[in-house]
Amino acid sequence: NLVSKIIKPSVRQHSERAIMEQQQNKYISALDIGTSKVIALIGEIREDNEIHIVGLGQSPSRGLRAGMVTNIDATAQAIRQAVEDAELMADTKISHVVTGIAGNHIRSLNSQGVVKIKDGEVSQADIDRAIETAKAINIPPDHNILHTVVQEYIIDNQPGVKEPIGMSGVRLDTRVHIITGANTALQNIQKCIQRCGLQMDQIMLQPLASGHAVLTEDEKDLGVCVIDIGGGTTDIAVYTNGAIRHTAVIPVAGDLITKDLAQALRTPHSAAEYIKIHYGAAIPTMDGLDEMIEVPSVGDRQSRQISRRVLAEIIGPRVEEILELTLNELRRSGFPEEVLTSGIVLTGGASMLTGIVELAEEVFNLPARIGVPQEMGGVSERIRNPRYSTAIGLLQTAYAAEEGEQTSRTGAIALNDSGKKMGLWEKIQRFFRDNF
Repeated sequence: NLVSKIIKPSVRQHSERAIMEQQQNKYISALDIGTSKVIALIGEIREDNEIHIVGLGQSPSRGLRAGMVTNIDATAQAIRQAVEDAELMADTKISHVVTGIAGNHIRSLNSQGVVKIKDGEVSQADIDRAIETAKAINIPPDHNILHTVVQEYIIDNQPGVKEPIGMSGVRLDTRVHIITGANTALQNIQKCIQRCGLQMDQIMLQPLASGHAVLTEDEKDLGVCVIDIGGGTTDIAVYTNGAIRHTAVIPVAGDLITKDLAQALRTPHSAAEYIKIHYGAAIPTMDGLDEMIEVPSVGDRQSRQISRRVLAEIIGPRVEEILELTLNELRRSGFPEEVLTSGIVLTGGASMLTGIVELAEEVFNLPARIGVPQEMGGVSERIRNPRYSTAIGLLQTAYAAEEGEQTSRTGAIALNDSGKKMGLWEKIQRFFRDNF
């Protein structure tokens, strides 16, 4: 009895302490809803204020096409599976997520707003008025502004100002990059997430998330183009002088490569995807492509043996087409190769094809590299992979937003100019204005 009296309080105290520790743990989560797969990441914010990835889940996605939802039930099922797997690994439940958006409905443009500086010194109110002026543009009635990203401020014809508050002047000029998306596309993603019992805190354009995860500040300053080749879309983001200058989404990507292989080799789609990932190459003339691989046939037909060089002859033209479409998009939008001093950064699942860096350097006549997510706590070699660039970028966005909320709790919850709590879009816009 004496032993029991000693042990029971100890066990009870330990249990209570574990519950308290679990309640004190702060988790953030990100959801990358792609055309070919859905990835869920759960990160824990430790005492050192660093993110440690504690949960990863992924599942095949069959409810999207070219980045847009075509089947809500199928998409919701894929989200639910990925989230449950991540929760099982992390041993916790999540209720809020940050997610990404892509698709050929995305539009972007650069705008400019000019206001007179009140009291001769720039205040936050002056900045807000300048940004609102820049947002006074004509957009399609079925579109909404997703992001308003400040590129630079100009005070009395002095360009390149990053932090204008407190500076003296008469005129404040704000240059911004505005990204819009279709209301229905956003609503469909939100419906899928809500069907899984989750709340969407923020939504972010996927190439911005990928760029945030794989680019360095030096690359953004010198000029760089990140090309995220996913399953259904190829996402583009151009940075110069440390700011985003152009974004675009091309509805041609890795799934078309898989489709080409399935048709040319007369093999099931799943087998073509496996062959592409493990044996695919982008340049047929490369050395080391004489290895023979087995290709399953459709039905009861016998499998066949082909060389990797034959695969490259099928894959190469499609990859070159994707890169040339990207180059044409850059030229059409007024960003010639000369401004991209740091070159090209390729990321996304299809960027892992053998020889794609060399092919990109040939197409763009610029240096190229594969972009992998930067070092983070808990990121194993499995996760530090171009396939997870968007998901990790979204998780970093969730962390930045969480830090902002923690800061506001010590003072006041983030408010708009009228003194009311900020809505979802206002929070997103304020986050991008402060962090990009």
